[in-house]
Amino acid sequence: MLDFSGGSRPPFSRLPSDGTRGRAGRDTGAGRPGGATGNRKATARGAAGSGPETGAGGGEEVPWLQRLVALRPPLLPALAVAAAALALAAGAARVLWRGGMLFPDGTPGWSFAVLTGCVVAHLVTMSRDRWWSGTGSGPALTLAVLLLYGWVPALLVSLAVVVLVGGARRHRWRQAFVHGAIDILGIAAAGLALALCGVHPSVEDPWQPDDWSPAAGAVIPLAAAGYLLTTRGLQWFCFAPRTRGLPSALRTAVVRQGLIAVALLGIAPLIVVVAVHKSPLLPLFAVPLIALDSTLRIARARAEEQLRDPLTGLPNRLWLLERAWAALDEAERTAERAALVLIDLDRFRSVNDTLGHLAGDRLLLQIAERLRAALPRGAEAARLGGDEFAVLLPVADSTTSAQRIARGLVSALSSPLDLDGLTLVLEASAGVAVYPEHATEAEGLLRRADVAMYEAKRDRTAVEVYEATRDGNTPDRLGLLADLRRALDAGEVELHYQPKVGFDGTVSGLEALVRWVHPERGRVPPDEFIAIAETSGLMPRLTEYVLETALAQVATWRRGGLTVPVAVNVSPRDVHSPGFAGAVAARLARHGVPPGALQLEITEHVLLEDPQQAADTLAGLTGHGVKMSLDDFGTGYSSLVHLRRLPVSELKIDRSFVARLAVDTEDAEIVRCTVDLAHSLGLLVVAEGVEDDETWERLRDLGCDAVQGWLVAAAMPPGETTAWLRAREVPADRSLPSGPPARTP
Repeated sequence: MLDFSGGSRPPFSRLPSDGTRGRAGRDTGAGRPGGATGNRKATARGAAGSGPETGAGGGEEVPWLQRLVALRPPLLPALAVAAAALALAAGAARVLWRGGMLFPDGTPGWSFAVLTGCVVAHLVTMSRDRWWSGTGSGPALTLAVLLLYGWVPALLVSLAVVVLVGGARRHRWRQAFVHGAIDILGIAAAGLALALCGVHPSVEDPWQPDDWSPAAGAVIPLAAAGYLLTTRGLQWFCFAPRTRGLPSALRTAVVRQGLIAVALLGIAPLIVVVAVHKSPLLPLFAVPLIALDSTLRIARARAEEQLRDPLTGLPNRLWLLERAWAALDEAERTAERAALVLIDLDRFRSVNDTLGHLAGDRLLLQIAERLRAALPRGAEAARLGGDEFAVLLPVADSTTSAQRIARGLVSALSSPLDLDGLTLVLEASAGVAVYPEHATEAEGLLRRADVAMYEAKRDRTAVEVYEATRDGNTPDRLGLLADLRRALDAGEVELHYQPKVGFDGTVSGLEALVRWVHPERGRVPPDEFIAIAETSGLMPRLTEYVLETALAQVATWRRGGLTVPVAVNVSPRDVHSPGFAGAVAARLARHGVPPGALQLEITEHVLLEDPQQAADTLAGLTGHGVKMSLDDFGTGYSSLVHLRRLPVSELKIDRSFVARLAVDTEDAEIVRCTVDLAHSLGLLVVAEGVEDDETWERLRDLGCDAVQGWLVAAAMPPGETTAWLRAREVPADRSLPSGPPARTP
């Protein structure tokens, strides 16, 4: 079995990280929970990730279309049916009362009947159920009969089409009945337009083409406009969702109705002329009418292709946003919740790289089928692109129920897949955003589900619900990002240095930690602004700033006779950047600092996104002589495989295991095993977060090489660090202390 899920969770993951700490620096003794911030892959999300958005409490101007649709009465379909029945009864009664005919007889009548039969047969064989809104043959034939014989025969033609086609599609007869009623009202409106122009055709006194004049020719567009506006307007009000626009649907409808209008204005008068002079030729009009329907079907199919993913057949992003708008409007009207679940397959790229893109496409087809099968009642799925899928829950009882559904979907997608006898395991990560708690509009809901999904992917929790505190794109955080960018340009971000001390009292190194005092907010916690830098693309700029500042300080210390090495944290994004190793070497040469005086602290996250690129960069760094340290060991994805692949000389045990070392036997055993493992691989071991004498003694007994934390010293500005180092310079003939040094405040 090939497992592309990344393996099982490592044994040292008992205390998961909270995902809030950035890589450029963190005070290991400050008492803040630590967690590595993984590398977020860049994705183009179109409208979902751009433009301003209103929050859960924000409002926006209601579009005119939504206000218009909101005015429709709740029983409009029933009212349309009742009005159509009255119009049909009144017209038939009026004609019969006058002793007239309901439909022409003789050759014209039979010719129209045959033509109507051809149209009905064509509509019955159409593959589309919604024939009433996507064809032009029926309206063209109906308008021709209306112009020639009046609105009562036209009503009978429309009724025949609706009854016969609706009967052939019994599962849609209720909708067909309503649409037939709407068509009757459209014919009545067109007949009224003719009457207002002084035109009153009937079976006994048809409107002869010889009577037409330029002024009378204007009657045809007026009748066609009355028919189209009435039928399409009533269809929209009866059946359209309460949406805030549906722009693509509107554009498609306008194009389609424009083609129908052209057909009405061009074909209907020709049918009238042929009916008067050569009525036996009327059935030949079935050819252009069917061609017209085919043209409209092609236009409709192309429009639907724009809303559907060509590989899986699932709806695409555009459809999802439009459907989400409708769902949110309905949820607002009924005071319900709605939810959006964004699902991404973990390391699907490995499948494409290993088996090829054709195999990847076949797996996506299986995933799409599984997603369809696992959908709860009422839910709708879409493919957003690549290995990203979305599930819309128009009704969600609560955030907890939406999260439970998301876990069920992830579980369904994570079971083994079969590809030509090869069993594959693909895990998935999902993010959940709920209306109205997290967003009040579709784009915002999608973006926040995306944020939650990346949190789940980074923390390996499978499913996460959106939390504003972890979103780097809130207005407050965006403002803080702009301030951080300005602070870096102005050199207002400082580096403090925290010592790493051996049990013999020697200083084995310093760790450079970022500190920022905002002019208005005061001291900003590193966890906060480094997380913003990680998710915004500012992290490379911050890393460059930290490296430049640290190397300049190292050069200053070396000129003063202090040769202590300095460690700088770098993020996975830095390691994956092409040319990073060369850039570090160039900075070392520019400052005149030997490579051994710099140590870069990394986490195992560097191997998760692009292992080959990370391995090449790390090999380049060690080739230049830069030392590497593995930070946060035990909190992320610690494994012997990763430890063997990383060219590190030092391993740092996270403070979450050190803090309770003296009182928790399980933590003590984990630390002991870690020390033994590292020493067997020839690595030095540094314990973070040492804050009391008892912990110092226990670590020394376990064989740890060095410690870092408040017991030794807090992170200090460069001047205080220099004084601290000077005070601990020891003459060669003086013995070294065996106990912990006095704490420096």
